[in-house]
Amino acid sequence: MDPLSQLIALLRPHTAVSKPITGRGTWGVRYAAYGLPGFAIVLSGQCWLGIDGNAPVQLARGDFVLLPATPAFTLSSQPDADCVLRDPTDTAVRHGDQEGEPDFRMLGGAFRIETVNAPLLTALLPAMIHIHASEGGTERLGRIIELIIEECASDHPGKDMILQRLLEVMLVESLRWRRAGADALPAGLLRGMGDPVLARVLRALHGNVRAGWTVAELAKLAGMSRSAFAARFGWTLGCAPIEYLSRWRMALAQDALGRGGTSLDHLADEIGYESASAFSAAFRRRVGCSPGSFARARRAQAAVPAA
Repeated sequence: MDPLSQLIALLRPHTAVSKPITGRGTWGVRYAAYGLPGFAIVLSGQCWLGIDGNAPVQLARGDFVLLPATPAFTLSSQPDADCVLRDPTDTAVRHGDQEGEPDFRMLGGAFRIETVNAPLLTALLPAMIHIHASEGGTERLGRIIELIIEECASDHPGKDMILQRLLEVMLVESLRWRRAGADALPAGLLRGMGDPVLARVLRALHGNVRAGWTVAELAKLAGMSRSAFAARFGWTLGCAPIEYLSRWRMALAQDALGRGGTSLDHLADEIGYESASAFSAAFRRRVGCSPGSFARARRAQAAVPAA
């Protein structure tokens, strides 16, 4: 499984809320941050999206937007429109004039991901992924979102599984879009996967996380000197190679502990630690508690129904 697919598998997207959004005339709304990943595609007309106090960005027909951890934002018909505070809803929304044919249509929604792995998404990705219709390819995303909305409105057997798979496909489709070029992305996994040399290294790391990798071995795999490789990896991924490997190992460990059913000895061996005690010490340094305490807290959290 390639690194991006592994990331999506750990996130396990689920519990989607999706709806049509329309507007007419002059309007503007403001939403508080709610942290869940959000997405939208413009079907007709245009609007302006302002993220957390930044200058609004125009979204045109066919444009797709993914917000990995939705911050406070505004949505408006004009960049200087007055915006009123609104609460999120899971039903269709109409902005501006309530009579007449809408001059703006959008499909949008949000979904949940595994809480313990949420930092993976926010740390490795830009705050907003905006795919312009002019770049081509957003038609596929539009069809996926239509299927998500259709499934949200249904009560058919297997609904949860189908929604999870559709959300996974939507995430992969949007995250692998690198038409803007790797250098235009912030440091993280997407930029790394856009670099052919580092992508080869990342696939090796993710493909054999148990190996006792060294910077020298990874540099040889990249066909570079140790110093040049370390500098290129740090600039592209935002951390040193062994630090990246340690973070990924801890992400796998937290996911396994949250699901339960794996002994510490087996888990330590699976992710490349010599013993359960070595793993426990590394886990405590990274996470701030023992693996056992973390697992118990995750079980207690899972027992409380989501709001």
